[in-house]
Amino acid sequence: MQNILELNNIDKSYVMGESTLKVLKQVSFKVEKGDYLSILGASGSGKSTLMHIIGCMDTADCGRYLLDDIDVSACDDSELTGLRNEKIGFIFQKYHLIPQYTILQNVILPLLIRGHSRKEALEIAEETISMVGLTERLSHRPSELSGGQQQRVAIARALVTTPTLLLADEPTGALDSQTGNEILALFQKLNDMGNTIIMITHDTKVAKHSKRTVQLDDGVLTE
Repeated sequence: MQNILELNNIDKSYVMGESTLKVLKQVSFKVEKGDYLSILGASGSGKSTLMHIIGCMDTADCGRYLLDDIDVSACDDSELTGLRNEKIGFIFQKYHLIPQYTILQNVILPLLIRGHSRKEALEIAEETISMVGLTERLSHRPSELSGGQQQRVAIARALVTTPTLLLADEPTGALDSQTGNEILALFQKLNDMGNTIIMITHDTKVAKHSKRTVQLDDGVLTE
């Protein structure tokens, strides 16, 4: 099976005044195509820093990171931006939808930025919105939707460009338990369709929905 992602001996520290805080310590793991991995950790464990490195929003101090056979560790800022746009679909706890845009406009935007024709982008966006069960909400704005529906829009936006990796940061953190379970069921459906997913969470119940879990404690990762 092809490795989508491979981290080898990743370290990350931050200088705080006259002291240095070591946040990640020799973190290593692999994710294969079609995998569904939870990174489980309490607040302060380093999981947000790890997510930023996986998402090409930050770089490690040392170690090697391969994403779809590309050496991320050797990329400059513009190359990291390209990787974020081309390889990773982000799903956040707070949705990050554009409030003045309709659902369709939110989902179609990444395709238009990539240079798709409006006709082609419209077809892809509508199909993706249908897949997350929101066909009847195309013209609604985020404020007119429930939290669960907004998260479905965010998932559709992440999916629409067919990314190599879906990276979800506490995707059920702002939702009640029933709605959260509905979103997790959608994640399972997406994984069954072949999507590779990494989910960052502090909740062991949420982590159990994935195929496997790694634990992050004080910057140290264990299976």
